Amino acid sequence: MKDILETIIKALVDDTKAVIINAVEGEKSVVYEVKVAESDMGKVIGKDGKIARSIRTLIKALAAKEQKRVTIEFIG
Repeated sequence: MKDILETIIKALVDDTKAVIINAVEGEKSVVYEVKVAESDMGKVIGKDGKIARSIRTLIKALAAKEQKRVTIEFIG
């Protein structure tokens, strides 16, 4: 799941080397902290947060197959 998230984020940003994804795992939940360059934050979040919402929806659908809850936090 982390690999898929990383692939999506790197496809959106200009500075792929600045992308850092930390996973904090619990028993049935995972929190992904996505850090990107400050200049790329707008590209990841999108207008009115539409891209961020789409990314969250996609990852939550993948997590449902593994019966886990996922939270994604975008950090600039």
